[in-house]
Amino acid sequence: MTTRSTRPYRFAAVLIAAVLALASVLVGSPASSSAASGSTLTINNDQIDTLNPFLSYADAALVVIGSVYPSLDIVDSTGNAKPYLADSWKISPDKHTWTFKIHSGLKWSDGQPITAKDAAWTFNTIMTNKVAATANGSLVANFKSVTAPDDSTLVITTKQPQANLLYVSVPFTGIQILPQHIWQSKLASSSFRDFKNTDLPLVGYGPWTMTGYQTDQFTELSANKSFFLGAPKFDKLVLRYFNNQDAAVQAVENGELDAATGVTATQYQAAKNQQGITGYQLAATRWTGIEINPGAVDKNGKPLKTNTANPILGDPKVRLAISYGIDRDTLVKKILLGLGSPGGAYVPPAYKQWAWTPPKNEQVSYSVDKANQILDQAGYKKGSDGIRTDPKTGKPLSFRLGTHSDDSYDAQIAQYLQGWMKDIGIKLTIDAMSYNVLNANLAKGDWDILMDGWGSGLDPTYLLSIQTCGVLPAADGSGGNTDAFFCDPAYDKLYLQQQTEFNQADRAKTIAKMQAILYKANVDIMLYNNNTLDLVRTDKVSNFISGSPDSTGTMPLQSTWYNWLNAAPAGSSSSGGGNGTGTAAASSSSSSGSSAGVIVTIIVAALIVIAIVVFVLRRRSSSAERE
Repeated sequence: MTTRSTRPYRFAAVLIAAVLALASVLVGSPASSSAASGSTLTINNDQIDTLNPFLSYADAALVVIGSVYPSLDIVDSTGNAKPYLADSWKISPDKHTWTFKIHSGLKWSDGQPITAKDAAWTFNTIMTNKVAATANGSLVANFKSVTAPDDSTLVITTKQPQANLLYVSVPFTGIQILPQHIWQSKLASSSFRDFKNTDLPLVGYGPWTMTGYQTDQFTELSANKSFFLGAPKFDKLVLRYFNNQDAAVQAVENGELDAATGVTATQYQAAKNQQGITGYQLAATRWTGIEINPGAVDKNGKPLKTNTANPILGDPKVRLAISYGIDRDTLVKKILLGLGSPGGAYVPPAYKQWAWTPPKNEQVSYSVDKANQILDQAGYKKGSDGIRTDPKTGKPLSFRLGTHSDDSYDAQIAQYLQGWMKDIGIKLTIDAMSYNVLNANLAKGDWDILMDGWGSGLDPTYLLSIQTCGVLPAADGSGGNTDAFFCDPAYDKLYLQQQTEFNQADRAKTIAKMQAILYKANVDIMLYNNNTLDLVRTDKVSNFISGSPDSTGTMPLQSTWYNWLNAAPAGSSSSGGGNGTGTAAASSSSSSGSSAGVIVTIIVAALIVIAIVVFVLRRRSSSAERE
């Protein structure tokens, strides 16, 4: 699972998909003819495990789901919520009740009307069905009731005031609204937890409709020409899966792809200045790390029968020693070639409003001596082979390190980790697995240590939620969305508190306390914050990336949803300037809402392009991200 970031990886999730106009030659690819006409944008994507919105948390799937299903609102470049399905909203004086007015006249792709009842059904389903709550249950945990008094009115009442409610239903990082008349019968099936939602036609509504899919090959999306917020500039969008990043980069170089996102630093440096290709370095909205299984448990705190973790990892001193034994600066220098920063805080550094740095007296930095001292004092003595043993059981400190077989970063990191752990008396055995196998093992607790990656959007609630007790699985291992089976009542209390704090400074202080708890627990050890590196065929596509680089060459935050919507064939009449503001509707106050505005023109090139906020990676990325 380690996807969680779609690198989750875990993976997310994120966090940002790229764009391309493909002249595909894959057998069965639907893009061939369109690409030749210049109307197809082709992007690389990670492996998709499921397109079921109730179950999916990986970026590779979320970018598709958020493109073909609507949400209540969307976010502009300043982080303010703007109208999407909801034309306006208002909050009661006690801040417990939110009333949304739903845009009238919209229809699902099968011709049925989109109403507030679809939204109410979606939220209530997640609130009452354990399986349906798998991916997004934490986002509605504070909901008391959701009703639709009529087709154009949605009322959400919360148990406690919820400051981030307008971020609960946004593209990619939030809950997408589903057509009740389609999904109600699917949910009633006993096999729903295995339903992938890849059968066509897929009934939805958004800037794109899903018109083609082949497992581990491609996803084809066609432009919704009547999309009320403005139609995409490309006729088709094709997301292609590559089992390794080298193949994706080569496809960009030979003109087969229009863009490759999330490439490695080495690939980026080698290709960014080639003719027709522009390289973009985007601010780090995700982290890469390792997750440690301290003992997989269910919601009742009972060990999962499928847990196979070495119980020695339940000792916090062992986890602390592991953290001291990792040279994060070397990883940034050797693997990222300096295009990132050493890991530490749980919330990615791009979101400065939530920034947190460990106090100097609690900071864990690379020290072989300190790591050895901790293990010596804990009684883990080295044997003749240099590997330590548990004084209680006599078992060696030997752990499995799960990596993504299709992720070159994982392979490089694993080699460093093996050497560093050997220096402190710990043996790591590398176990390379596919993205889907890793995710399946994570849910069961069938692992010791896994490579991991998570991304986040502007609002960190989802990212923070995966460390709460509430996302632990049921006794049979189902329904969970945990990261490393972490559960701490003190953390949960702070999690609930930060949702009620409408003052950002106060909320930031609470989130800082949460990050401090996670930092000391060492179940998720941050390795580094990797900048997203994209390669774009700017001789084929324009307006995919917005804004201008800063003094370090880093572009402002991006939104995949808008990148795909605004991207245009190079040289076309629509390529002169994008909706760089990332604003889907007329400006409105986030507290009072406003009338929905339809985007009908592109901002002229003379205007300064405003940075777009990224919301992709709420979660695990896929192989490149959060797995």
